[in-house]
Amino acid sequence: MTLLELIEAQAARLREAGVSFGHGTTNAFDEAAWLVLWALDLPLDALDEHAAETVDDAGLAKVGALVAERIATRKPAAYLTREAWLQGVPFYVDERAIVPRSFIAELLADATIDAWLSDQTTRVLDLCTGNGSLAVLAAMAWPDVAVDAIDLSADALAVAAINVERHQLGGRIRLLQGDGLAPTRDAYDLILCNPPYVNSTSMAALPEEYRAEPELALAGGSDGMDFIRRLLADAPTRMKPHAVLVLEIGNEREFFEAAFPSLEVAWMETSSGEDQVLLVTREALVAAGFGADSEGASA
Repeated sequence: MTLLELIEAQAARLREAGVSFGHGTTNAFDEAAWLVLWALDLPLDALDEHAAETVDDAGLAKVGALVAERIATRKPAAYLTREAWLQGVPFYVDERAIVPRSFIAELLADATIDAWLSDQTTRVLDLCTGNGSLAVLAAMAWPDVAVDAIDLSADALAVAAINVERHQLGGRIRLLQGDGLAPTRDAYDLILCNPPYVNSTSMAALPEEYRAEPELALAGGSDGMDFIRRLLADAPTRMKPHAVLVLEIGNEREFFEAAFPSLEVAWMETSSGEDQVLLVTREALVAAGFGADSEGASA
């Protein structure tokens, strides 16, 4: 059996088993390719080069066992391979942290956010950092910027520490543990946040693959806005006068607009459309009554 035939056969197994995707792949073929190439110790971009090569019995057995585990456990492939890729950058991940898949990564990679920054930008915060992927990507995007990364979960921060070390960014990324913005009193030019935002109805309907992830990183209360309400109330106190907040809310735009009808935001274009990620300035937050008692943060 050739490599391509093996991938096609495993994709058929995944489809027949009814597994769910969304943790780095969106379909059975791509998921099968990831698992097969990883099991055979081949680079994930090596399919075209090796497609016609024959896979030996040992390789077939290894692939078969891995795909069987994916089907039986319903764990995302990233938890089985202990690796996920975001914008071409590899990250370690395990069950202690959510599988990285934020659309904010696209905005970092294509420099969309840069237009809202200036040559005076020196401090970035990645809130709800999980495995640290956005903090790492931000540090890569802006080599002269210092990045703080906060998460409530000490377990997730242990995973983030692995990725900070892996990408040799320990001198520029500081990991902080605590709830929301509480661990820092510093002021930032940019806050990135991919928070728990899944509403309770959607949480109850999540496929098993998503239930394998820490619920803390997903559940956002009845309308998905519990964490976001606290964040917007506190954010101006941690933002420099011309700072911006980039916030991912997934499929919850309707709930967001119902919760914050007077807040002026800019919706950012991503591969999933214009309703997954928004940008809001400190000025707009204060105008809408958030952080009204603060004088404005300073460096």
